Amino acid sequence: MENAVRRRIAVLDAPCNLGLRPPRPGHEPGCRFAPGALRGHGLVERLGAEDAGRVTPPPYSPEPEPVTGYRNGLGIAAYADDLADRVGELLDGGRFPLLLGGECGIALGPALALRRRGAFGLAYLDGHDDYSPRRDPERFAGELTAGGSALALVTGHGPAPLSDRHGLGPYVAEEHAVHVGRQVEPEDVEGWDLEVFERSAVRRYPIEYVREHGARATADAARADLEAAPVEGFWIHVDVDVLDRSVMPAVDSPNPNGIDLAEFTTVLGVLAASPRAVGAHVTIYDPERDPDGSCGAALADALVAAFRPGG
Repeated sequence: MENAVRRRIAVLDAPCNLGLRPPRPGHEPGCRFAPGALRGHGLVERLGAEDAGRVTPPPYSPEPEPVTGYRNGLGIAAYADDLADRVGELLDGGRFPLLLGGECGIALGPALALRRRGAFGLAYLDGHDDYSPRRDPERFAGELTAGGSALALVTGHGPAPLSDRHGLGPYVAEEHAVHVGRQVEPEDVEGWDLEVFERSAVRRYPIEYVREHGARATADAARADLEAAPVEGFWIHVDVDVLDRSVMPAVDSPNPNGIDLAEFTTVLGVLAASPRAVGAHVTIYDPERDPDGSCGAALADALVAAFRPGG
């Protein structure tokens, strides 16, 4: 595939909050406002991108969903199909889709779109692994979240309506996925089986690796893994909670040990510049937690620096 920075970027809004719990009773998660906020900082124009419109998700429900076991699971499954169709159109038109989420569950749409076309890899830039299961899933029946399990779902772990749409799961083979930026705090350990992720075939570059080797070396290593994989290209997942809470507090789970904006821009820019990168999505930024808009402005600047053609 042509180098991503030479392909026309197409910005597509994916304002989905279905994969998150309500932040408080009766209130929907605010990440659905992220696409509009980022557009308000001139993201489309500054990238010289095509405006690809939006794919509207089904209505959000705060109630547990017993069919899939995941909150809004059936809605997320339907939305994955809709996103996959639109992303597929953009890919067929020679575009580099850049999706503005929304929460991490939107990853199912692009992953499904690519799986329809063959075998692809996944760069997963995130402060959490989005893979480790609950030790007591029955306690959370109907309340598990796609936003917190997106990597598990796209690699084939979870209920078939989410992880095996149309018999195409897993959408990404574990050995073709590379995770960058995971950090584990003591409060994250209780209730989660973290060893499952450690035993997986996902290639891992946690925050400790970034601290020891630097952002550029980490990005180069992750990119080399993806370019060496026997796949046709790779997609880039970006959860902005990979950033340290000192620069990105406007997320549902601020990261006390994340990367800074310069490191973020470096890693993302190296991945996006790969001739095998085919698209990306950005998730979890919540404008309701950013009253003065400063976090959104900083994020838009970083995205422009990373994705701008020739940047």
